[in-house]
Amino acid sequence: MEIPMEDSNLFERMKEKAEAVQAVVKRLTSREEVFEYAVELAVARGGATLAAPGLPPEDLKILGERCRAAGVELLEPPYRKAVKGVHTALTPADGGIAETGTLVLDSTSEDLRLATMLGEVHVAFLEESAIVPDAFALEPLLDGWMKAPPRYAAFITGASRTADIERVLTIGVHGPGELHICVIASN
Repeated sequence: MEIPMEDSNLFERMKEKAEAVQAVVKRLTSREEVFEYAVELAVARGGATLAAPGLPPEDLKILGERCRAAGVELLEPPYRKAVKGVHTALTPADGGIAETGTLVLDSTSEDLRLATMLGEVHVAFLEESAIVPDAFALEPLLDGWMKAPPRYAAFITGASRTADIERVLTIGVHGPGELHICVIASN
């Protein structure tokens, strides 16, 4: 469900807030650009595998071609069998919250949950029109999700981090060490 954009500066606000928690934010023009970005990032980070749950078959075909050309294995679900082998996860996001730089994902799929937790690098993409000013503006999206429980929803702000270990900030302990947000520009 696309949520109407009320503020022309929502992308810039989201970018600022997400970058404040060490996320990388890119504005791209198409899914194909997102796929290219994810594959190039996997290669640049020394990754040999990419998991892409939740993509339709036509997108998986395009992504698979890009992966093969770059020597990256596109993992097939179920991802439980590849628990230790996910390097880069590429997932669609259902919304973004400009106020906090947060992504919102319908994580009902176990494969999506595994990919977003096990990959070293997480690349999420969403349409610019899915960015809302604040969490209250997500009500229509969340109401729609509640009509078909059970559901899991993930709110992701930045890379995984903890300071539980001797009060020292550590990145990537409980999930990906890098979060890249690709926003597909509205036409």
